[in-house]
Amino acid sequence: MDNTLDFIDQASFLGLRALGHGPLIQFTWTFRDGVDLEALRGFHRRLGHGLLGRRIERSPLPFGRHHWIDWNGPADIEVAAQARPLGEITTWLDEQAALPVDPEYGPSWRLAVQPLTDGGSVVTLVASHTIADGVGLALAVADAANGVTRDLGYPPARARTAGRALREDSRRFVHDIPQMAKAAVAAARLARGSGLEVASAAPGPGPAGDVADRDVTLPSVTVRLDLQEWDGRAADLGGSSTALALGFSARLGLRLGWVSPDGTVTLSVPVNERIDGDTRGNALTGVRVTVDPETVRDDLTGLRAGLKSALSTLAEARNELVAPLPLTPLVPRALARRLEGVVGGTAVIGCSNLGVLDPAVNRPDGTDADDFAIRMAERITRGHLHRFGGTFFPVVTGRVSGKFFISIGFCNADGSTTRDQLVGIVASALEDFGLTGTIG
Repeated sequence: MDNTLDFIDQASFLGLRALGHGPLIQFTWTFRDGVDLEALRGFHRRLGHGLLGRRIERSPLPFGRHHWIDWNGPADIEVAAQARPLGEITTWLDEQAALPVDPEYGPSWRLAVQPLTDGGSVVTLVASHTIADGVGLALAVADAANGVTRDLGYPPARARTAGRALREDSRRFVHDIPQMAKAAVAAARLARGSGLEVASAAPGPGPAGDVADRDVTLPSVTVRLDLQEWDGRAADLGGSSTALALGFSARLGLRLGWVSPDGTVTLSVPVNERIDGDTRGNALTGVRVTVDPETVRDDLTGLRAGLKSALSTLAEARNELVAPLPLTPLVPRALARRLEGVVGGTAVIGCSNLGVLDPAVNRPDGTDADDFAIRMAERITRGHLHRFGGTFFPVVTGRVSGKFFISIGFCNADGSTTRDQLVGIVASALEDFGLTGTIG
């Protein structure tokens, strides 16, 4: 089996190394009556024998393609020694998201349990987005919950001698040269079309010294809603569940000032491409939709039509995304850092709709959790916030076992946004659509 990273996964990894940070995905389950630790340990072992059972091993060539290697996960689940009240769980989840997760050095994912003072338990899984996107992680979790393991055929670490690795990776590089030539042409064409000038993307001055490097805990909230209420409101407004999620994101953008100069909100919508047997970490493409946030609270028909139109150009959008990727191994770290300024400096809100999840995703110990949610997380510094005017993490939505959840993470440029402030803004955005939900 070819264990060479796909170009998009190579780009994800190299971006993480160049920038010093990368996105994480966090799954969280709450069990009011506690969790079966022995059953959860079986789930933990099976996670290491599927899509998550791997790390990245670098090519010895500075411009070579990297490879997946076999890795069965951490030795055991991390179980907190002291119980906490439910009101402190957000703090615990933030602490878990801040612990090291690394797709190369490991652990590329971690599973932890926090007992609650009332006898319940909270379980969280944190994984590098380079290892698996949201759909891939959900499939891996469902497999492990269903007792399924998969042998992906990856070799152990350092299975190749240095000489063999150099020969094989050199042949691969020569094989990729025609793709790289085409990618160079495509990248030049896209740059001309967008008016992109990389030299102008250098970060502006920000906080100095330790202040710039100081980590910021990104305020985040999760909304739980009644599925019938959500779907009914979408229908009343002439939209779909996806359109309502996008409209809600647009209203959040308006309230948080994440808007374009003309007052519109730009939404980035990932589209899942994963098929059976797909071992890519990130099997997705995406489209962008421009939304008038003032109109969507009363009528979603225009947004729904705009999304349909954008999806009709998906092949073209995918080509724009994929065509330059063969150049990824050749991109210097300094250029990658400057490109972050181009991407991060635009007011775009990611909207990741995971759709209907397998009910097994809600059963890590074999029983249904009382509560489940997914959110994005990342190590963010004050310097990052200053350079990009704040951070708006992708809004994540999904439905499982008859419930609907929305996760939101945001912080303004000076790092002063509080969770209570974000709760108030999210509550106001729900009121915009006549929705009620539990914000936690």
